[in-house]
Order: sequence, then C-alpha cells, then structure tokens
Amino acid sequence: MKKKILFLIPNLKHGGAEKVLVNLVNNLNKNNYDITVQTLFDVGVHKKSLSSHIKYRSFLPFEFRGNSFLFKLFKPQFWWNLIVEENYDYAISYLEGPTSRILSGCTDKNTKKIAWLHIELNTPALASQGFRSIEEAKTAYNSFDKVIAVSNNVKDCFLNQIGLDLDVEILYNTNETEQILQKALLPVDNEHFITGNTPSVCSVAKLMKTKGFDRLLNVHRRLLDEKLYHRIYILGIGEEKTFLEKQIEKYSLQDTFILLGFDENPYKYVANCDLYVCSSRREGFSTAVTEALVVGTPVVSTDCSGAKELLGENNEYGIVVENSEEGIYEGMKKMLSDKELLLHYRTQAKLRGGYFSKEKTVQAVEEMLKGL
Repeated sequence: MKKKILFLIPNLKHGGAEKVLVNLVNNLNKNNYDITVQTLFDVGVHKKSLSSHIKYRSFLPFEFRGNSFLFKLFKPQFWWNLIVEENYDYAISYLEGPTSRILSGCTDKNTKKIAWLHIELNTPALASQGFRSIEEAKTAYNSFDKVIAVSNNVKDCFLNQIGLDLDVEILYNTNETEQILQKALLPVDNEHFITGNTPSVCSVAKLMKTKGFDRLLNVHRRLLDEKLYHRIYILGIGEEKTFLEKQIEKYSLQDTFILLGFDENPYKYVANCDLYVCSSRREGFSTAVTEALVVGTPVVSTDCSGAKELLGENNEYGIVVENSEEGIYEGMKKMLSDKELLLHYRTQAKLRGGYFSKEKTVQAVEEMLKGL
C-alpha cells in the first residue's frame, strides 16, 4: 500500500528550494508514495513543472504583504486543521518558517513530521522566523520526528541557535542532472548574450541583497579599471533589480554587467560561460553552484554555507573565497588571469558534478523515510 506524503511550502516561485522540491517529488518512487504538494499561496513558475501524478493543492489564490503576521495570529493546530484536508503518513515542511509552525500543529500520532532547513539560521531571530518567539520555535521543532538540513553549516547554525538535542540529518538537494545536461546543449538565442574573446562570467539567483550582486558589480568595476576585461551576465528577477539598474547606469556598465532576467533554461547560458560566481552573503546549499558544476563551468564562491562541501575543503573542485567584496575580487582575478587554471577547474567541475546525481539524492530521501 502506498505511503501518503504531504510536502508543505509557502509557494512555488522561482527560488532554489521551490525548484529542488519539484525535482524531488517528481522523482520519488510513485509506486511507493502518494504525494501531495500543498502551498499556502497559489503562485509560482515551478507549479507547471510538477509531474501529472503529483497532487497539488493551495490555500490562498495570491500572496499578500503581512501574511507572516497573519499566520502567527492563531495557534498552529488551528492553521493545520484549516489548511490540510487529509491524514498523511509523512508530513514535511520543506522550508523553514510559517510552514514549519503550521506543521507543528498536526496532532495525528500516526503522522511522521519532518522539517527541512535550506538556509543558515545563524541568529535567534532567523531560527524563530515564522514563529511568535524562539521558545515557540523550540517547542515546534522538538515535536518533529526528524529535521533535515541541506548542508553541514545549515545543521550547525540551527543547532547552535535552537539549543536542543535534535536528530538532524544532512540530505543534499535533488537536481535533474540529465535534464540539465540536455538543456545546456541548446543554443542561446539572446542578442544581449555575447561570447567570444572577452571572458564571460555568470550568476543565477534572485535579485536580492543576500545574493551579493551589489558586491559583484563593484568587483566588476574594479577589474575593468585594471584592464581585466570580461562581461557578467545575471539570470534572475527580484526586488534589487531597480537598485542594480541604477548602479549599472551610474557607472556606465550597460555593455558589460547585463541583467538577463528570468529564464527557464539558465543552463545553456552557464555552460557557455567561462566562469560562474556565487557572490552570496548567505546560502544554504547553492542549487545554482551545483548546476554549474554539473555542466562543467568553473566556480568561484564566497565562503557561505555549503560552499566547501561543493567545492572542497582545499579548493579541489573550485575556489572558495572570503565572504567579502575583497574575497570575490581576489577569486575572480585569480581565475580570469589564468587560462590554465580555468581549464583545470572546468575538468574538476565536471568531476564534482557527477557526485550530486539525481539517483543518489532521491535514494537518500527514500531511505530516510523508510527509517522513520
């Protein structure tokens, strides 16, 4: 008999967690699991990527400002009973915050409750995000049968802040590795994307402060001033777009720092670039860096959560730099100044990318579920 699984997440917008959730549910064994994805808000580009056998439900038709306050107004059990329509063998909050609070309201003793952590919760405020207080967060997380973290750093930060002796397991994100490699081979038909003698650098992420694109732009200016010519392409949308556009115009970088917007196939761009840069101030376990390794593009990443797990403790598969503007500058300069080094890391990237195959990550999740 199939086991019923509920995955609860705020929405299926263009974030990394939303993307890897779709990858995971589409590839879990459909003969063994009856899967439902439940969102709080019926929005997001990834909804259409769910396989036909996945049940999809949503609570509200659109997202609105102040919704996090709304979900704190009533007790978790109230929201669980209102939002969730059935009983499940496993109920999983796939993102920290409101859905974890709601899931803690499940009182069915036959339901195994799991919380999935994707980012570094390195302050009490972050660890209790979506909850009324850190004490309420502690009570909630203590009620779960399992907590999953996407990297060692995410696990360590969480345990340090929550102050509980919890069973936290590390499971890496699921990527559609075969699809990524196929899509990477498709031609790029975009007049703004120019490759040639000038090195091409790219990054894929939401345009938000934590992704550090303001730092990347400053580094870009500095390298150009030193006559280390290159172009940078950013794939993504978000609240920092207007700010970045103003900075680009202010420094006349329209031809070299290019915002390409959202594209459902970023892999064809990444595969055709000489270097991928993760300039993030904070990450959990970067989906975009993982995908860059899969397509064999050399990577420079700030020392944020998961970077050394992806690129090696001693830069075996890419370069991890100090999490600062200076660190990004040093890493990019090193890579862009040395063609042999780029070739070396192109080989190493492909080697490392194979480690994060879809089969391995899905199997690990299924084994975790069976062990509960």
